[in-house]
Amino acid sequence: MAQEIERKFLVKGEFKPEAYSHSHIVQGYISSARGRTVRVRIRDEKGYLTIKGASNASGTSRYEWEKEIPLDEAHELMKLCEPGVIDKTRYLVRSGQHIFEVDEFYGENEGLILAEVELTSEDESFEKPQFIGEEVTCDLRYYNSNLMKQPFTTWK
Repeated sequence: MAQEIERKFLVKGEFKPEAYSHSHIVQGYISSARGRTVRVRIRDEKGYLTIKGASNASGTSRYEWEKEIPLDEAHELMKLCEPGVIDKTRYLVRSGQHIFEVDEFYGENEGLILAEVELTSEDESFEKPQFIGEEVTCDLRYYNSNLMKQPFTTWK
């Protein structure tokens, strides 16, 4: 089984000058049930199908399975998704031995910028770039599957 171990942070300050790559992502959810999500993603000109399991108690680790699929199939599967879509640009920023994925959201999540770092173990240390703010790993509101249902612009 593939385990995804990651920590998630709010972004404060400028990060784009540090990015070495970026891509546009649009994604929807065939299923966004808590503990098991099925996601369809179009990243630039490639399609992906991803299944994720429930997070552990700390929120840092969960099962993840992902497969690249033909772009036309991804477009067809998007038609089966629940209402709502995640639209964002992902920037990649190196920090020490790690790569931070910084997502700038659009549409109903405009104004939200999140950074994630993938780790090999929950207690692995890493260098935080200057733009890293509050950790939100355990806050379910920041899961993309929840941002689709309760967008950032609707929070009070």
